[in-house]
Amino acid sequence: MVRIHLNDGEIPEGYSKYIGKKVTFIIATIVLLFILLIVSISVGAVSIPPLEVAQTLIAGIIDWIYSVFNIGGCPDLSVSTQWDTIIWNIRFPQAISAIIAGAGLAVAGVAMQSILRNPLGSPFTLGISHAAAFGAAFAVIVLGTGTMHSSGADAIVIDNPYITTMIAFIFAMIATGVILVISRIRGASPEVMVLAGVAIGSLFTAGTMFLQYFADDVQLAAVVFWSFGDVARAHGNELILMIVATVICSIYFVMNMWNYNAIDAGDETAKGLGVNVQRVRLIGMVIASFLSAIIISFLGVIGFVGLVCPHMARRIVGDDHRFLIPATIVMGGVLLLASDTAARLILAPHILPVAILTAFLGAPVFIYLLIRGYKR
Repeated sequence: MVRIHLNDGEIPEGYSKYIGKKVTFIIATIVLLFILLIVSISVGAVSIPPLEVAQTLIAGIIDWIYSVFNIGGCPDLSVSTQWDTIIWNIRFPQAISAIIAGAGLAVAGVAMQSILRNPLGSPFTLGISHAAAFGAAFAVIVLGTGTMHSSGADAIVIDNPYITTMIAFIFAMIATGVILVISRIRGASPEVMVLAGVAIGSLFTAGTMFLQYFADDVQLAAVVFWSFGDVARAHGNELILMIVATVICSIYFVMNMWNYNAIDAGDETAKGLGVNVQRVRLIGMVIASFLSAIIISFLGVIGFVGLVCPHMARRIVGDDHRFLIPATIVMGGVLLLASDTAARLILAPHILPVAILTAFLGAPVFIYLLIRGYKR
């Protein structure tokens, strides 16, 4: 028998390599995300050289750091100003919106999959997205929070986004409550959860259709246009609110990564390790639903991102939430930004809503998971 003696605090070489591969993947994905950001801003009706985009972004970030921390003597790093309007006012906000929305929906999906111990859990498949969409439609049609304009990406304007978000959140919570009740039923299988999500989604879709039936032409056009998920709609305060919500919720999920690892081993095991399973499950579902409601109320329904990204990350970094959650967050940003960039180019000069492309990508993965038998 060969004995391996380790000094105090020494980490086995094999384990270091095992962890190093996961960390390397996350870092490489972050680099890929930054490259994709530059490419996304470069392409479009007006092509901008990627090098100038990178220089403009770096200069803008440095200027922002100097201004925020009130540092004097900021160096002049600007190279050209002819692209500033296109970069900073149009493409950069859209790209950041795609990254934030993708990260938010992805981290909400991975949290739901762990909390419910259901590999098919996500805001879309569990009907939470449909519930939030109904709430937003209710706010637009009944409460009059949306108006219609006739120009490009700003065809739908939410007059009071905070009321719209709150109504969407309330209905998302209703759907979340139903899911939590079903998840507590002994023997509730992934099949039952998926069927429950289909029922909840159908119910709120029917409610949305009911509201549309009594809407006037302007309201109907506004709701239909809003239902096409589009990352180009968030600007200013809406984008800031999405960023703040995504960052805070992501930090909460990262802080609870050990709890989710314990829950993955089973409720009884988690309780034996001192985890308050019911509290972690309730708070996690509320936060995941809140984050989904924020994103959906501003951008419309963007499906399958929360389902696909956790499984893509899981196949590479495994089930350990120390790495799964960060990898899923970055993967969500990469997937939705890449999808949005492709959607802008497929039918150029016409812009295809990104939700259509994510549905085409996500549906085959969903079918694959059903055939595969929910193995994680």
